Amino acid sequence: MTEPKLKLQDLREQFERAKRELNLSQLSEEIIDLEEEVKKEDLWQDQEKAQRVLKELKFKKLKRENWEKLEKELQDLATLGDTLEIEGFLKDLEVKFKKLNWETFLTGKYDHLNALMSFSAGVGGDDAEDWATMLVRMYNRFFEKKGWITTIIEEQRTEPGIKSLILEVEGENAYGLLKKEKGVHRLVRLSPFKTADSRQTSFVLVEVMPIFHDNQEVEVKPEDLRVDTFRSSGPGGQHVNKTDSAIRLTHLPTGLVVTCQKERSQLRNREIALKVLKARLWEKMMVERAKKEKELRGEFVEAGWGHQIRSYVLHPYKQIKDLRTEVTRSDVENVLDGDLGEFIEAEIRI
Repeated sequence: MTEPKLKLQDLREQFERAKRELNLSQLSEEIIDLEEEVKKEDLWQDQEKAQRVLKELKFKKLKRENWEKLEKELQDLATLGDTLEIEGFLKDLEVKFKKLNWETFLTGKYDHLNALMSFSAGVGGDDAEDWATMLVRMYNRFFEKKGWITTIIEEQRTEPGIKSLILEVEGENAYGLLKKEKGVHRLVRLSPFKTADSRQTSFVLVEVMPIFHDNQEVEVKPEDLRVDTFRSSGPGGQHVNKTDSAIRLTHLPTGLVVTCQKERSQLRNREIALKVLKARLWEKMMVERAKKEKELRGEFVEAGWGHQIRSYVLHPYKQIKDLRTEVTRSDVENVLDGDLGEFIEAEIRI
């Protein structure tokens, strides 16, 4: 058997393994269920829910279509007798398979959901707030390249940069691809805020949570909430709105507090704040569950300020290194401009 035909055989075997792991027959059943749901008249009484169902149906259909198309192309290629013809098409199919094969690692229950990303500047003062601004830009460039949509939910800016920011990210498998970006991102560089040759280490904590709708997974009872309203304000205390449109939600059982003053509508601010609160409650629940499980094995490490995941060194040399996967890059400008694919692909394979 020639080398191209051996490669084709190997690719077909990889494809079959991936197909089994993805369970495409179950995917087809899910599509049928969603199609039945779309036919229900009462669904359209809630337009937001209807749009979510349509979006999920479209995503699942496209996923099935892509795998079926690749399977047919592999079958067609196997019928070719000319080795040169096989070699010409094989590279293209290998690239397509690699791209689709990512999905075999995104089988978590919530991987298909949109995500909330929060950024909190830590140790480093002005440098840390500037570093938070750089990180937000890096991720936004990554999202732009993927065609994802982002919305700032809440932000606290200072003259040097960002003290804290919450970003809503809408995109295919957004939570699944981003969930392992949570942790502390460390920057080492010459400080632009201090005297020459003053090397500074700064830290930013990134948190990633899935966005739930309705009471999916997390139910917040009205009696468990304290709702406070206040007047929205902009930089320097200048009032954005003359009415008390800003919302502060306090979850009494846990003490978690979420504020939102982004919109002029008090109702809309409440909806956004509740969305963030549900995500934070779910994250708290997951952390507590993981802590109990891992404490039994003596393995628990809290994903807080002590949990560094990636180091970005701009001085005295240039290197970005993921401390979990060992992926290392020296083209720091490209990474900071959103070229995160290699890091994220390695993470989801862990």
